[in-house]
Amino acid sequence: MTPTVVMKFGGTSVADPERLKRAAQRIVAKREAGNHVVAVLSARGKTTDALIAEAQEISAQPDPREMDMLLSTGERQSCALCAMAINDLGHRAISLTGSQAGIVTDTSHTKARILDVRAERIRVALDEDSIVLVAGFQGVSTAKDVTTLGRGGSDTTAVALAAAIGADVCEIYTDVAGVFSADPRVVADARKLATVSFEEMLEMSASGAGVLQLRSVEYARTHGVRIHCRSSFSDAPGTVVGDGEDTAPRPAITAVTHSTDDARVTLQHVPDAPGMAGRIATVLAEANVNIDMIIQNEPVTAGAGADMSFTVPQEDLRIALAALRVLTEELAIEIHTDESVGKVSVIGEGMKTQAGVAAKVFSTLGAEQINIQMIATSPVKISCIVARDRVTDAVRALHATFLT
Repeated sequence: MTPTVVMKFGGTSVADPERLKRAAQRIVAKREAGNHVVAVLSARGKTTDALIAEAQEISAQPDPREMDMLLSTGERQSCALCAMAINDLGHRAISLTGSQAGIVTDTSHTKARILDVRAERIRVALDEDSIVLVAGFQGVSTAKDVTTLGRGGSDTTAVALAAAIGADVCEIYTDVAGVFSADPRVVADARKLATVSFEEMLEMSASGAGVLQLRSVEYARTHGVRIHCRSSFSDAPGTVVGDGEDTAPRPAITAVTHSTDDARVTLQHVPDAPGMAGRIATVLAEANVNIDMIIQNEPVTAGAGADMSFTVPQEDLRIALAALRVLTEELAIEIHTDESVGKVSVIGEGMKTQAGVAAKVFSTLGAEQINIQMIATSPVKISCIVARDRVTDAVRALHATFLT
């Protein structure tokens, strides 16, 4: 049986004609090595940013449906051009939109979730010995509208296709050599990781690591898709993200991640009544806003209101405030925001069995005079909200403590 490989190329990997032709050559080489090949391409370079800017020149608040129609064109352009390059190399290639490839999503414009992949057309093309190029980041909703999957959505497209067609591996090609112990732009001696478990990668993606989109890792874990994250500009192996079956002892911390794209929302005088937190969370969920960290302080005196703070992606702050407005007016809740915060996280499966990690994290930040504003934990993660202008200091200090 012919092995099948899904290859995904990010925007920087196809940014100009030479890079796009190099991607086409890598795709052809994989086919000539005896594999069926499905390639997923992102929009070229800064194309998506340029399209967003064009929309904002026309409308201060572009309609989400029409934004999806607009933004989906970038990936289609990449695929058509790459197909031309592959055809010139003597191989047959066919480019498909997300809907043509059978990617069915829910109806949430700009942040849609994949519900199903009906990949029959892809299977037929592979049986005909064609290389299949699929426009990433997009699909068609159950209401027959074009939808997009959010920033980094081409990763999810690739993983979903790999699961649907039973690919042996999903290779994610980017402008970095793999997954590192910290952002190399912040920590000069950050090292490339040979393997990362799904659980660790989920926390890393959720905590600011931009190598893989969070939903793509969730999808890969659910469907057992092995991901190989590697460089577009080198043949060296990258980082394999898998099910973590390696039984060798693991260090307490695998990586330090960070984010400067967070905003904190604080609600004051929240009625101290059962179900109130649920009402607030439901309003935000209905607006498709993801809450990250949450802290609620119980009132000191009976009858007084509670305070509730949480973080949201900065790009979702305006939507979150609009969604909360009716609730805050009804209940006389005061709302405050802070966009000068950032997040730093330490992540590692080893902390499940090693005591004292939290104490070491807090002591390290304290020694650097970095104030911790909020804390969230999971079995493999400790995250701290700190002042945004101290995030890089925090990352370097924690990396030096745990990984140097």
